[in-house]
Amino acid sequence: MSAPPLAANVRALMPRAREDLAELVALRTVVGNAPPDHFPRAARRIAALLTDAGLPEIRLLSADDGTETVYARRPGPPGAPSVVLYAHYDVVSAQDETAWRTPPFELTERDGRWYGRGSADCKGNVVMHLTALRALRDALPHDPYPDLDIVVLVDGSEEPGDASLEKLLRAHPGLIAPDVVVIADTGNVAPGIPTVTTSLRGMAVVEVTLTTLSRTLHSGQFGGPTPDAMTALIRLLATLHDSDGTPSVPVPDTGTVAGRVDSGRGAEYAEADFRADAGVLDGVELIGTGTVADRLWTLPSVTVLAVQSPPLDDAVPALLPTAKALVSVRTPPGADVVRVHEELAGHLRARVPWGAHLEVRRVTSGPSFLADTGGTAHAVMRDAMRDAFGVAPREVGAGGSIAVCSAFRSLHPDAEIILCGVEDPPSNIHGTDESVSPGEIASLAHAEALFLRRLAAGAARTPSTGPGEDR
Repeated sequence: MSAPPLAANVRALMPRAREDLAELVALRTVVGNAPPDHFPRAARRIAALLTDAGLPEIRLLSADDGTETVYARRPGPPGAPSVVLYAHYDVVSAQDETAWRTPPFELTERDGRWYGRGSADCKGNVVMHLTALRALRDALPHDPYPDLDIVVLVDGSEEPGDASLEKLLRAHPGLIAPDVVVIADTGNVAPGIPTVTTSLRGMAVVEVTLTTLSRTLHSGQFGGPTPDAMTALIRLLATLHDSDGTPSVPVPDTGTVAGRVDSGRGAEYAEADFRADAGVLDGVELIGTGTVADRLWTLPSVTVLAVQSPPLDDAVPALLPTAKALVSVRTPPGADVVRVHEELAGHLRARVPWGAHLEVRRVTSGPSFLADTGGTAHAVMRDAMRDAFGVAPREVGAGGSIAVCSAFRSLHPDAEIILCGVEDPPSNIHGTDESVSPGEIASLAHAEALFLRRLAAGAARTPSTGPGEDR
């Protein structure tokens, strides 16, 4: 009797996937703002789930911030290719929970999607890895498990972007020796369209402090000639963009990188689709110049992340002595983030209004990333995605930064790095009402299971024209 195809295995596993995701979403693993036991509970639950999925070697590795990265391994035979499957279980804050239509830490199904903080970024990817591994396990005894050395790393401290995983891996030399790393922390350009992310912008964030007075003053008594710090800060922040919204901060030339990324290697992003995905209101113009794909993936962007000011309910008629802001620059792939910090600080210092005292403090950096997609593993993944989703995969850039890409690149320069994930534009990651499509989890789990099986076979193959044995 032949084994059920992997697609059938995945379908049968989806109720379990929902149960696991609901359990993980309920654990508030927000870095710096979690109930004391939720991080350790999440790490231990993920470890148990990976053991159940067929990975017998389990370790919990402590990071500098006290969180734990789950390490699970299923050793392969000597000489077998080594594959690392990566995801993370920490999440960003839900911000104003009253703005959510359903409780953010309770997985809720609505209109065919599963809602909850971390449902897509990135606990949905943890569950995707689990489902792929279970699908392969459930193919036994009819089909042998792929002859691979498989390691799963589930990070507990990705969101801060502070290279904690790199520090952890450097502290445990020899823990991994990957030929291939699959980083499940991005997503598809549209629901049902499999996507490999080939480039990431970098990130440079600074805290800007302007001081103009020695104390707070009454705005009626002193307003007029007195330079208010908040007004000075507003004027300074306004210099970060030209009138059409193009960033005015000089960013180092990336040379041939733009040509190599090629706006996502030919994948264009129609303006109408982008406006719908981003929720841009009717009549509101997009900012900057160039194609939408260029502006998202290969050109810099500048964002004022926060301004420290009195809330409206606490406002009084006063002139402020000090004002602060956080400013972020997303850098093109290949740009030197250190130089971007320097250029941003130089831009601000040259434009300080009214002689205000300026302090620029570096907060964080995130290196950019550019994948080499010409290797065997990328070819195998593209074919697996085509067969699992039923359509050809896309290769695109992404505007965000993922520090672990550079960590793996630095520590294992010869490993192929593949970026993909269960997110899609409706997921609204980091925003209210984050969600994931169970169809994306199922299709990507199917693709990953095919990928692992075919990679073990030793070569990419021609896409199936019908339901082949390993579908």
